[in-house]
Amino acid sequence: MIIRTRRAFTLIELLVVIAIIAILMAILMPVLSRAREQGKRSVCLNNLRSLQLAWIMYADENDDKLVNGDTEEYSSDRVHNRAWVLKDWASGTTAAQKKQAIIDGSLYPFTKTIKVYSCPVGRISRDEYRLYTIVDAMNCKGWDDKRVMLTKKTAIKDAPYRFVFLDDGGTAGATLGGWTTWAVKDEWWDPPPIRHADGTAFSYVDGHAEARKWKDSDTIKYGKWALENMDAFSDSSPYPNQSNNDDILWSQAGCWGSGAKRP
Repeated sequence: MIIRTRRAFTLIELLVVIAIIAILMAILMPVLSRAREQGKRSVCLNNLRSLQLAWIMYADENDDKLVNGDTEEYSSDRVHNRAWVLKDWASGTTAAQKKQAIIDGSLYPFTKTIKVYSCPVGRISRDEYRLYTIVDAMNCKGWDDKRVMLTKKTAIKDAPYRFVFLDDGGTAGATLGGWTTWAVKDEWWDPPPIRHADGTAFSYVDGHAEARKWKDSDTIKYGKWALENMDAFSDSSPYPNQSNNDDILWSQAGCWGSGAKRP
């Protein structure tokens, strides 16, 4: 009778196998990470398209009036001046109250889905039910003559290039009211969101949504600083003055129109 014996791996062979596995993991992990990010970004863009459609439908059904883009009600007119979502940021606000703030907002009848108000980068376990913001120009806050707040949809010029919603994720401050830029300064007003691969996602007046990857390294540094210092004011940032920053110029035009660029 022939007895067969199985040869065991030597220590060197085991080390070689472990090294090969480590190399493969080092190659595959960034690929898997990018794939996950792309999936989350796709969901985020779909959410923004849904909100943008609701925003358009609201204007169509309300005599061309833009929905109140802030998170507070500016008058007792609870039909035509109710904010798109109500305040949900006060200390101690429960998950149920945050959901109700969305349901009680002006846009919810046009969406009927709470999930579209938050990017998947957020965590429901932290009760992050709303991570999107409307830019100030879209009936959110009034400014000076260089920064005109719009209240009628038909008054908006360059619709394919004007922002409405963006994935702010909280970097504009705890209130999540509106996001904006200076119109004529080489400075950020609210920090540039760093939500998706050193950038974020925007929706536009004409209904489409796109992701923007920031190009200037100072933009990315500022965005990362803001994520780590979310309670700090923008004027305490170590990156306030960013001359010749194309990201600022691009954001100014998207927020306030081409006329917002420096004279």
